[in-house]
Amino acid sequence: MQALSSFDDAHHQEFMQRGYLRLGNVLYADGLRALQQRIDDIMLGRVKYENMRLQLCEENGNLRRTMGNEVASLAYRRIDDLEQDPLFLAYIQNSLFRQIAQRYIGGQVSVFRSMFMNKPPEISQALRWHQDVGVGWGIDTNPITTVWTALDDATVATGCMQIVPGSNRHGIINEKHFLPEDEQDRYAPAEKVIELEAEAGEAILLHNFLLHCSGTNSTTTPRRAFSVTYMNAKTHTLDTGQTFPVVFGAQALDPATVDGKPAELIEKFYG
Repeated sequence: MQALSSFDDAHHQEFMQRGYLRLGNVLYADGLRALQQRIDDIMLGRVKYENMRLQLCEENGNLRRTMGNEVASLAYRRIDDLEQDPLFLAYIQNSLFRQIAQRYIGGQVSVFRSMFMNKPPEISQALRWHQDVGVGWGIDTNPITTVWTALDDATVATGCMQIVPGSNRHGIINEKHFLPEDEQDRYAPAEKVIELEAEAGEAILLHNFLLHCSGTNSTTTPRRAFSVTYMNAKTHTLDTGQTFPVVFGAQALDPATVDGKPAELIEKFYG
């Protein structure tokens, strides 16, 4: 699917109505291989960042957070702070994503999280119904724009995302992020759920209020994805007033000069 060349009013209307919009194959062969290789290098410790937060999925199914790469393994479930890597930062600053961010946010845009998500084969875990909302994240504004990109084919067998189209129009259902089990039949009835399969390299714009979940990976290959949440650069944390790295606008990070992430920005985990 060819990537959108621009984001227009019709795309906006579809996004707000359905809560998601397929942006097409933003990553083609060389770019896709570069990010696949870079994330493997980070997981295996070939490329290291001192101030990067990782979450390892151990063989017993337990999840363990690490600061920096402690173990050479392809079984990391999640890696945050990827805007400090020049390859991932360049992708975050894709011109189509800039158009989208300017439409919904304005000229000064920061990134709340730039996050790799992985469903390793055989030890992956299901993720229950939730919204990606800022009230539970400890920030003063709810972001609404996230770009999710498949780094591998996302299929039913590999545990692709499941969504309820239009559920973003409910607003925030639960400030604690997850959908209460006794509300599932109301907000995520089986007949309204669709499987959001995607090709490797395909990007999908997601409304942060969209209800989504995912299954387990029953195959022998990983299901990797990269997710970026954009928001107004004035957004700050409720407890410390911390702001987040700017990716569009004045004083935005530059892939040519980005050099790690300050330790004070990762002292507390938000989101």
